[in-house]
Amino acid sequence: MCRCVLAVATICRIVRMGIIVQKFGGTSVATAEKIHNAARRVIATQAAGHQVVVVVSAMGHTTDELIDLAKQVSDNPPKREMDQLLATGEQVTIALLAMAIHAQGRDAISFTGGQIGLLTDTVHTKARIREIDKTRILSELATGKIVIVAGFQGVTEQGDITTLGRGGSNASLVALGAVLKAEVCENYTDVDGVFTADPRLVPKARKIDRISYDEMMELSSFGAGVLQTRAVEFAKKYNVPIHVRNSGHDRPGTWIVEETKAMEEIAVSGCALKKDLMRVALKNIPDRPGIVAKIFTTIAQANIIIDDIIQNVLDDGTANISFTVEHGDIADLKPVMERLLAELGGAAGYEKDMAKVSVVGVGMKQATGVAATMFKALADQKINIQNISTSEIRISCLVSRADADHALRAVHSAFALDSERP
Repeated sequence: MCRCVLAVATICRIVRMGIIVQKFGGTSVATAEKIHNAARRVIATQAAGHQVVVVVSAMGHTTDELIDLAKQVSDNPPKREMDQLLATGEQVTIALLAMAIHAQGRDAISFTGGQIGLLTDTVHTKARIREIDKTRILSELATGKIVIVAGFQGVTEQGDITTLGRGGSNASLVALGAVLKAEVCENYTDVDGVFTADPRLVPKARKIDRISYDEMMELSSFGAGVLQTRAVEFAKKYNVPIHVRNSGHDRPGTWIVEETKAMEEIAVSGCALKKDLMRVALKNIPDRPGIVAKIFTTIAQANIIIDDIIQNVLDDGTANISFTVEHGDIADLKPVMERLLAELGGAAGYEKDMAKVSVVGVGMKQATGVAATMFKALADQKINIQNISTSEIRISCLVSRADADHALRAVHSAFALDSERP
């Protein structure tokens, strides 16, 4: 009878324990010593009464090294094979972290994305998560184990390995947090949190204590490298709080949460910079219904993300259309454009070395003069604005890449982001 009561009590204790999903980025697991440090932090979280799921990235710069190796073998490696290659980095880390946790006296088990049933679509190197089977994770948690999952990867329904794009481990983190109904997703990295700008480029940038999902999505989309945009989209959709923290200490970082009234009082919360953009200029395109739709539908079908679309209609019945893409997508875009122009007529030009500086803040919804302040800051520094795009909480300016860092510092200072908030 006593054993039954004890068993029931144990089950109840497990049910009451909240789940925390932690992610350690590449710099936080770059060496054996750092892996042991991560293991200690994970164990401490479990010891505090939580069930713990850990997502890890590849060690250090492993992913970049694998990409460089692939380019030495092939100028244009097949994307399926790139996924086969790149997914190996995380598999090394999950095993090493599990070993470190075992060495420190706790039980852990590691899984690849495929082993936990993390299913994606079939778009290699940029796959999107479709579903996660939480059964195996919950089963292992119920036995008291720490569960370690490879970030950045999944499998298709046919069992092919896929990767989730640059920063995809963050998408793994938040997707697991959503499906497991985690209390919080903790993203451990080598910085103290989310800053008003990249502190490597703006030394006076300061840490933001709390930021809304929408602001973080805009910053991520336009250059802030702390979190992948898709990860923040997941977090907002399922209302999963994210805590971005430094793996080197225990101080609070930045909380990414639902918008609050206090956030609306700040016109600009942060700035971001996106480099390595290329402007594509299409000239003498037929100006008739359906042409623009055909062009951008075809580009979308090639899984290429574009931005800053401008169309100018000419008197001769043609139009000029320009847009920007990331430099890394040009190899995929050019064959698409060649096929389109062969059918439609016209010509394409490619202008590299472009960049985009952006300011973001939910307070822009009510504030006036934000655009004027930004444009004046750039004008005062003799920086030419080549295009402007906006959303309800963002203003972006396309500039020369040579002016990029200077532009970021100028707008950061113009909105007094160098100063502490009152």
